Amino acid sequence: MTVGRHDTTETTGAATATPAAPAAPAATATRATPVSRAMETIRALREELAALRGAQPIAVVGIGLRAPGGIDDLDGYWRALASGADAVRPIPPSRRPPFGDAWDHVPHRGGFLDEVLEFDGPFFGVAPREGRSLDPQHRLLLEVAWEALDDAGIPAARAAAAGTGLYVGITGQDYREWMREGPDSYWATGNGHCFSAGRLAHTLGFTGPAMAVDTACSSSLVAVHLARQALRGGECDIAVAGGVNLVLSPHGTELAARTGALSPDGVCRPFDARANGFTRSEGCGIVVLKRLADAVRDGDRVHAVIHGSAVNHDGRASGFTAPNVRAQTRLVERALADAGLGPADIGHVEAHGTGTSLGDPIEVEALAAALGRTGSGAPVLLGSAKANLGHTEAAAGVLGLIKAVLSLRHRAVPPVPHFTTLNPRIDLSGTGFRIPTELEPWPAGAGAYAGVSSFGMSGTNAHVVLGVAEEQAGAGVAVGTGGAVGGFEVSARTPAALRAYAARLAGRLAELKDEEYAAFAYTVTHGRTALATRVRVTAADRHRAAAVLTAVAEGLAPPEAEEVAAGTEPGFADLPRRVLDLPAYPWERRYYAPVFTE
Repeated sequence: MTVGRHDTTETTGAATATPAAPAAPAATATRATPVSRAMETIRALREELAALRGAQPIAVVGIGLRAPGGIDDLDGYWRALASGADAVRPIPPSRRPPFGDAWDHVPHRGGFLDEVLEFDGPFFGVAPREGRSLDPQHRLLLEVAWEALDDAGIPAARAAAAGTGLYVGITGQDYREWMREGPDSYWATGNGHCFSAGRLAHTLGFTGPAMAVDTACSSSLVAVHLARQALRGGECDIAVAGGVNLVLSPHGTELAARTGALSPDGVCRPFDARANGFTRSEGCGIVVLKRLADAVRDGDRVHAVIHGSAVNHDGRASGFTAPNVRAQTRLVERALADAGLGPADIGHVEAHGTGTSLGDPIEVEALAAALGRTGSGAPVLLGSAKANLGHTEAAAGVLGLIKAVLSLRHRAVPPVPHFTTLNPRIDLSGTGFRIPTELEPWPAGAGAYAGVSSFGMSGTNAHVVLGVAEEQAGAGVAVGTGGAVGGFEVSARTPAALRAYAARLAGRLAELKDEEYAAFAYTVTHGRTALATRVRVTAADRHRAAAVLTAVAEGLAPPEAEEVAAGTEPGFADLPRRVLDLPAYPWERRYYAPVFTE
């Protein structure tokens, strides 16, 4: 047998033992002192704390996103997924300049966001000239990260005080090709990958680790893994992680087409016999993470819990960009081991699932080896959001993770559009795997957890294991003395934005139950950053509150809506902390692009 370096040689019978070394003279023995004993106690406590941090799960407490099809919130994303929507379309006309007819010579159907050249620069302190030079991916990250913090009920100043860490998955740099004049300092700091993370940390005041991650298509899920590791290691107490992808130039698409990976007809068909490649798409996803124990302590709302994750590389495969079934198998096994779970615990896998005729069979073979052929026969539903959105590349992993969060919340798995006939290279026999063609309830007898895979063309792979949120997380904790709801505060940067926000909030109040009014009041008052234009609304119930907000939206000044000076501490300190879904901030966007396109 092979003996490890820590193994010892076994002796039997009357074998001669090695004589013990003589004791050290008493004069040289280390003498314990009160200081040394205290230091030893501190060291032991630090080791114990590190072990506890390393073992505990991570809570997803906030989510922000943009996806093709006009998707900008969780409800819209779930509706699109549950209905089997396909968001792929021809390229918007506004993307054609400055390349014009060059788009006609490449596949130009994709999952495009609506208008990515518009941005609320003044909100983030970005001057017009700087805004024109700033990569729209960086602009998008600023907005979506802000919305994720809002969703978590964590104002930016509170996140900054916590030494929040930031991990951004980003690959493309298409916007550099829009530059026609010589580069200046704004272009230099507006387009490098490192500046995507650096600008976001600078703008929001984050002082924890801040880094951009580029592992190609797995970038955003690798970013989530790194954020999780930082939380477990105590490098930060809040982490913001995710990724972004925009298709702003035909040249990157031309290069991708030369690899043979793109679908000629712009349709992504994961697991299907007709699979002929993927279509390039756009998106952004951000998650706010905390240690679960901290989230429960702080009364956070928990969307889902990350129990395990792993990252590895394909190593020597048949080609540099070719997937490796053994590496993918080991990846899933390591993530499961990290979560302390077994194959039978997984009931759903949001696969990488690009819809390539060879990549999909390799992925399913690896999943079968790690999960499916265990003899239990437990069902596992396979999915891939790329069938709905196209391949969002650097944002694909986090958008897949958000889809899995929603599947766990709704206890259902969305259909895979365009799937009719299984790829003949895929063998599901003896696995329990199934590919849903309609919205399916979480199968009886299936494991309670979900896995999410993301593989990069660079060879770097990531897998995350998620579970449902525990009931006690986000149950709400008192921040004051309690009692009846007296009202709330609403703020925005400008009076126009305040009116728009008041209209959105009035509509939300109309949908709420009466018992949710306190959560509304807490979230809008204490879960949002207090901006320059503020009103304090006095209303004892949601119906009166909706009427007051409607009046504010119409530019009126009802007596129940009192203006509040900037810098004043928010009122209603006795509201219990309970975070509620609210409409996103109404950005006042304007067009930013190089002058020659205007």
